[in-house]
Amino acid sequence: MYEDIKQAARKAISELLEQAKLQHGEIVVVGCSSSEIVGEKIGKGSTPDAANAVLDGILPLIKENGLFLAAQCCEHLNRALVVEREAAERFNLEIVSAVPKPKAGGSFAAAAYLAYAEPVLVEHIKASAGLDIGSTLIGMHLKDVAVPLRLEIKTIGEASVTAARTRPKLIGGARAQYE
Repeated sequence: MYEDIKQAARKAISELLEQAKLQHGEIVVVGCSSSEIVGEKIGKGSTPDAANAVLDGILPLIKENGLFLAAQCCEHLNRALVVEREAAERFNLEIVSAVPKPKAGGSFAAAAYLAYAEPVLVEHIKASAGLDIGSTLIGMHLKDVAVPLRLEIKTIGEASVTAARTRPKLIGGARAQYE
């Protein structure tokens, strides 16, 4: 079961990265309900093994592409994000004090916190793309103009999967010219 979760997560992030065409150093936000993956209601069946399987499927591809992963915490930590200290410093993100746990922050954020070299929590980011596993509502962490992506993979375990990339705002009205 957990190998299937890992492979599905790897496929989802691979599709996202292919479609989003991100630049080196950009941030990808991932929200993940391990409860939803195993068929429970969000927040009611936190499963560290499922969360680790997702992280094992996603993090290597994020790193191979020179990107940063922002792991969204659950509502108990106000949807703060676990990032590497390097990302927080590069993007001048304000660090907050908390350590996510499976029942207070979520299993996925807790797994990321343990896996990162120098994990820190931040309250706000503006990611260039995102993957939402289990309807965790990552939109608040995307840049202003989000573009939905249609992935072949629709679920990881029993959790629905949605994805988005972002684009710059088109400003200037009728006389403006765009590339």
